Amino acid sequence: MTEKLHPDSYAAMLAQVQAFHDKHDFKSTGGEELSYRVALMAEELGEISACVTKGKSREALAEECADLLILVMGTAIAADFDLHAAFWRKMEQLAKRKSRMINGRIRVSEFNGVD
Repeated sequence: MTEKLHPDSYAAMLAQVQAFHDKHDFKSTGGEELSYRVALMAEELGEISACVTKGKSREALAEECADLLILVMGTAIAADFDLHAAFWRKMEQLAKRKSRMINGRIRVSEFNGVD
């Protein structure tokens, strides 16, 4: 009996992205080539930017953000790393950082070499 994953879990989302990769044989047809994936992510980021700068609907923005998320998860599959673990490691690092106002906007960074 296979374990039923909660549809809101990261594992369920990752399984769906993996199934999509398998369905279209991304591994054998160049779909998992990393420089190609970077280009696709840049394209999606441009579409997100267009949603914001052109005042498109919240639904359009959500769709483009979902496209980018799917590509990021697929890149983790293609590059064979644990995005879930990387997320939590990064959040732990970010939680320790200080924020600073720069040009009227909040920034949370390491601010290396900046007084």
